Amino acid sequence: MILPIVAYGHPVLRKVAEDITADYPELKKLVEDMWHTMYESNGVGIAAPQVNRAIRLFVVDTEQIVEGFDDEDKRMYPDERPIKRVFINAHKVEETGDTWMYNEGCLSIPKVREDVSRHARVKLRYMDEDFNEHEEEFYGITARVIQHEYDHIDGKLFIDHLPPLKKRLIKKKLDDISVGKVKVDYRMLFAK
Repeated sequence: MILPIVAYGHPVLRKVAEDITADYPELKKLVEDMWHTMYESNGVGIAAPQVNRAIRLFVVDTEQIVEGFDDEDKRMYPDERPIKRVFINAHKVEETGDTWMYNEGCLSIPKVREDVSRHARVKLRYMDEDFNEHEEEFYGITARVIQHEYDHIDGKLFIDHLPPLKKRLIKKKLDDISVGKVKVDYRMLFAK
């Protein structure tokens, strides 16, 4: 089932999400619905708060991005392989490496894209969909997507990484999104 995506301004996007247990109600169905919602809206990741659940769950599929790398991207991360992964109860162990800018967008903040600086590497401790525990380091564009989705489960948005002037410049767009003055090709849930 395709779920509505929560729009900027909804309070669930600012909550620090809670860890869950393996008996979380209809977890497999929720994960399946999140995959469908993400693909239907042309995303590469989606976090549970974006579908109105304040739990530490997100899914990531970087295949489209990695396959679409240009020559410069391939030189930066020549051995990067795409992932398709479910992250449950993720907790950041560390972020390392140089920071680098990349133009990001978000399904919850449609029609807004900005350059964001993030670390090149991130190490997470998380559970997969079968509740097997992992500790793994990710790098390159995959690390960036993971950091973006991880922000969601910590109640943060990519715009929080912008300098104050940039935030002021996009304030009108954000205000419009928060009251539903935005046209997108997917269902959205607005706070008002």
